[in-house]
Amino acid sequence: MARHYARMGHSVTARRWRGQSGEIDLVFRGPDGLIFTEVKCASTHAIAAERLSERQMWRIMSAASEFVASEADGQDSAMRFDVALVDRRGRIEIIPNALGH
Repeated sequence: MARHYARMGHSVTARRWRGQSGEIDLVFRGPDGLIFTEVKCASTHAIAAERLSERQMWRIMSAASEFVASEADGQDSAMRFDVALVDRRGRIEIIPNALGH
């Protein structure tokens, strides 16, 4: 997964970053800002996508808010929220800006 983001000029900033609001699986930094990525695994991409609940989306956004508090631009930091779906064969499907923030 990191290779996919590396091809776009992003590097891993944090893995399994934990704040008071919860955990973010992966945080990448690149030319267009921060990418907070939630990874979901299941036998198919569709089943993996179904495993992302509304409550979990709010938790991820709250944790990201904590993360950017230490960034120079704070809450004005350029960021997006991706979901990475992984099927049983290890194929990855990235849904950019999946949380619509």
